[in-house]
Amino acid sequence: MKTFGSENEDRIYLLLKGVIDPELMVNIIDLGLVYEIFFDEKNQAITIRMTLTSPECPMGEAIQEDVMQRIKTDYENYDIKIDLVWEPQWSTSFMSDEAKKQLG
Repeated sequence: MKTFGSENEDRIYLLLKGVIDPELMVNIIDLGLVYEIFFDEKNQAITIRMTLTSPECPMGEAIQEDVMQRIKTDYENYDIKIDLVWEPQWSTSFMSDEAKKQLG
């Protein structure tokens, strides 16, 4: 398992493994879409720095909404922000070996 630095960041990582890209049917962690997780306990804030497979991704809003809902299940009193970025541009090289196996 990839670690992000804190127990809470690792917990969020596990929650996000439950977010499935509806077109590819692979979770966003194994796809390599999540670049960073920032957990600020003092200010009760969580920021997810992530991307999508392309800027034109038709399921982008649904994926982001699922990210928000998954995190809210464990961190309902936290301010959750998704920082959607396009640099670095996503490529299949970001995918885990498991995702590559699933997609053939």
